[in-house]
Amino acid sequence: QVQLVESGGGSVQAGGSLRLSCAASGYTYRQYCMGWFRQAPGKEREKVAGIATGGGTYYADSVKGRFTISQDNAKNTLYLQMNSLKPEDTAMYYCAAARLCWYFSPTEFGYWGQGTQVTVSA
Repeated sequence: QVQLVESGGGSVQAGGSLRLSCAASGYTYRQYCMGWFRQAPGKEREKVAGIATGGGTYYADSVKGRFTISQDNAKNTLYLQMNSLKPEDTAMYYCAAARLCWYFSPTEFGYWGQGTQVTVSA
């Protein structure tokens, strides 16, 4: 069965960096779209970044130029390098997988990790 396990969250000051990892297992990694999403208290889950099966990437406008999504197919691991963090980046970050994705909408993703908390202080 599909398993996604995130790690790397933590607390940092504004301007700092964190690198999230998502270890995937139970399926053929390369055949799935992969994405990072986040959800802050009282807000809806939103897309942050994603990689399509063809390698194309997506970034939300709010993180462009600051976050970088990447993957290591040999290790079945997805990463999110987050630089120049802002207090508004504070949220629970989730890794997700989808057999097909067009819009990187949360509704397209059927497999989710448990999340890792990112807290950015001013």
